Amino acid sequence: MTEETALKLFEEKQIRSIWNEEDEKWYFSIVDVVEILTESPNSRKYWSVLKTRLKKEGSQLATNCSQLKLQSSDGKFYKTDVADTEQLFRLIQSIPSPKAEPFKLWLAKIGSERLDEMQDPELSIDRALEYYLQLGYSENWINQRLKSIEIRKELTDEWKSKGLKEGTQFAILTDIITKAWSDKTTKEYKILKGLKKENLRDNMTNTELILNMLAEASTKDISQAVNPETFGESKKVAQQGGNVAKVALKELESRTGKKVVSNLSVKKRSENTGLKEENE
Repeated sequence: MTEETALKLFEEKQIRSIWNEEDEKWYFSIVDVVEILTESPNSRKYWSVLKTRLKKEGSQLATNCSQLKLQSSDGKFYKTDVADTEQLFRLIQSIPSPKAEPFKLWLAKIGSERLDEMQDPELSIDRALEYYLQLGYSENWINQRLKSIEIRKELTDEWKSKGLKEGTQFAILTDIITKAWSDKTTKEYKILKGLKKENLRDNMTNTELILNMLAEASTKDISQAVNPETFGESKKVAQQGGNVAKVALKELESRTGKKVVSNLSVKKRSENTGLKEENE
């Protein structure tokens, strides 16, 4: 099954999701949906109780829901109950919530948008641009972020061509790259910025984004040049790619006297500067 992971936004709350290219369906994290619909402080427990009840009632939702690996707030991937759009509509009927109707409309819109994007990939870029503008990001930052998506895709394509596995191996290599240039793993970086489920790159400054792009682009170029044959060799390449950006970081810090890696996040920049990039 060919899959592509993503984060979808409903009323500024994130829902982990996976797109299955074979059956052209989105699969959504049930606990994330439950959290939004119920505003429960413990959505996993709520879903566990509801799932038990639905099984007793003979509901197909409880018996047929799949489990797929989704990234958790700690950066690791765990098996998580997921449901497709049809199953989520059944779930919504089982949960009394004032958000039920707008959530149904959101689900229908997501499915339609994805099919449109498959026919015209530029639409996904346009939607990303619109999303970041609505959040108040500067155009300069947005241009960097969209470029970072392209560079990340080139790197993951290179990893796939080497037979590396999405999920654990990709996460390990990403951690090596991030640690090499920033002295922090992805988890440590997110803790510094006070993030949980939020995307780390969406909370980087312009300079952080540029250095991360340099690290990932360098890793891809080195990989293509040396052609690693094992995961162990790819780990060494990831270290080398991150080191390229580390050299640039040290040079910049020596000339400016300022630390590049910061605790600034979207929320903090919004509070302090109205989301204007501090280094525009």
